[in-house]
Amino acid sequence: MNSRFVMAAHVLGMLALHEREDAITVTSEAMAESIQTNPVVVRRLLGDLSRAGLVETKRGAGGGVRLARAPESITLCDIYKAVGEGAELFGRHPAGPNPMCPVAPMVAEYLEEVFRRAEAAVHQSLGGTTVAQMSHEVDKRIRALGGKGCR
Repeated sequence: MNSRFVMAAHVLGMLALHEREDAITVTSEAMAESIQTNPVVVRRLLGDLSRAGLVETKRGAGGGVRLARAPESITLCDIYKAVGEGAELFGRHPAGPNPMCPVAPMVAEYLEEVFRRAEAAVHQSLGGTTVAQMSHEVDKRIRALGGKGCR
């Protein structure tokens, strides 16, 4: 898992917060400012999220980004699949195990089994949390601090 997932979850959580406050769209510049990255990075993420059917973008005056589905129907696993699919959760031996060593292939095989179980657990955990749940919890934490944050 990489920072693209974290930034994409941030973006969707921010959109859900704005949606509850009746702000229809948010600009990539505002998202980039909140994430502390370049708007180009956000736009690339938005492209992946759009292709996955998670966000819609509107260009031009009054344009911006909004959720394409209800936040209750988007899970963190959906976000992970949109921006992190294909990325290894756990690194593998770069050159592979030494086939001449009787131990190396067995260690690699064993670790693959462990990694598969761990990856399944991560997917299950992410799939059990929606963007709505995340945004409500974030909003609650912001309010507990007595502010609105940098929305």
